[in-house]
Amino acid sequence: MPRLTKIYTRTGDAGETALGTRARVPKNDLRVEAYGTVDELNALLGLAQAGGLAEKLAAALPNIQNTLFHLGSDLAFPDEEEKQQYQVPRIEERHIAQLEAWIDELNDIVGPLDNFILPGGAPGAAALHVARTVCRRAERVLVSLAQREPLNPLDQAYLNRLSDFLFVATRYENHARGVPEPLWDSRA
Repeated sequence: MPRLTKIYTRTGDAGETALGTRARVPKNDLRVEAYGTVDELNALLGLAQAGGLAEKLAAALPNIQNTLFHLGSDLAFPDEEEKQQYQVPRIEERHIAQLEAWIDELNDIVGPLDNFILPGGAPGAAALHVARTVCRRAERVLVSLAQREPLNPLDQAYLNRLSDFLFVATRYENHARGVPEPLWDSRA
């Protein structure tokens, strides 16, 4: 685990940052954009939790946040040998399987979707909708990065499944709070 003894270093003042390997890259490097967007998603999940969520979601989100740190670590180390040397945690099939199990469990409770829904409803559901859209953005950035250099293919799969989980979680949060889902009116 890294030990942070000093928060500011002044090394980024010229617009560069260090990857996990200590290699310097511009702060707008696509890899930095990828793990930065994952960090933004993680912060939004923390915000959603701080507002209070249904018990099932409150139990699942810390696990997801921890796994997002795995993903960020994986992205911060571009070299496979260095990932092994530093024992960087990575996304594994078990992480995706856990999301799928939660999706199935929550979806069984909320039932099938008969119409498109608008983001909103209970405050927690609205916050999770924002997290879902940032998750989709993180996924798009990873797709761009994967076109440029090799990535763990499970990273993209995890984000894809996580956005599905967050969608079902919004529906579950509204259901648990007794708040009707805001439906899209195609004739409005």
